[in-house]
Amino acid sequence: MPKTNFQELLEAGAHFGHLKRKWNPKMEPYIFMEKNGIHIIDLQKTVVKIDEAAAAIKQIAKSGRKVLFVATKKQAKELVAEQVKEVGMPYVTERWPGGMLTNFPTIRKAVKKMISIDKMMKDTSWDNLSKREKLQITRQRAKLDKVLGSISDLTRLPAALFVVDVLKEKIAVREANKLGIPVFAIVDTNSNPNDIDFVIPANDDASQSIRIIVGEMCDAVKAGLNERKIEKDKEEVTAEASKKKEAKAEKTSKE
Repeated sequence: MPKTNFQELLEAGAHFGHLKRKWNPKMEPYIFMEKNGIHIIDLQKTVVKIDEAAAAIKQIAKSGRKVLFVATKKQAKELVAEQVKEVGMPYVTERWPGGMLTNFPTIRKAVKKMISIDKMMKDTSWDNLSKREKLQITRQRAKLDKVLGSISDLTRLPAALFVVDVLKEKIAVREANKLGIPVFAIVDTNSNPNDIDFVIPANDDASQSIRIIVGEMCDAVKAGLNERKIEKDKEEVTAEASKKKEAKAEKTSKE
């Protein structure tokens, strides 16, 4: 995996923090300086932290587990959905469903309900319903899909969370912390990094900054999935060769 490009981050404005008066003192280790009343993030540290986070996410993807991406803020939701969808990971870009992690069985029931509606719509019994009933069911399906459509393949709790803006997504972070699920996050100068396992200090408001960092994580997922596929293919080839060897040995012994 290529290393994160410092210049790209700089051009994206990833180094711009919040006003000094809005800062969280716990972010001090990641602050380079103050300029015109605004904190400037140390991008050298950001680069290191992105690479650390990407290496860990790559291993999670390689192991066949899921990373749940969470980004409900306006300037992040569409670009995160677009990037994460490509690598087949689950994401939440609408409202965070309370209890999504801590009450996961209930969320799964809602997802199953959505799947059962899909089956019903394809069934012949659908034609027997009244126009009003069809409309009610279609609306219910659309409502469920808006909140849960992007996590319909999440059959068990995710191995990790990746969060854009820990202040906005504090409920998601709290649920993950409660269950011991590691949290990766873009953390701005106004946030508390203490509840985050993999802190990426950067501007969490600039869409270009978000795009680059989430893109790095998605590239890490791709790399992990590719390595997983290569290893599986090797195992299959080895198993096939072993079978042939055994069959040949058996044939020889009979002769």
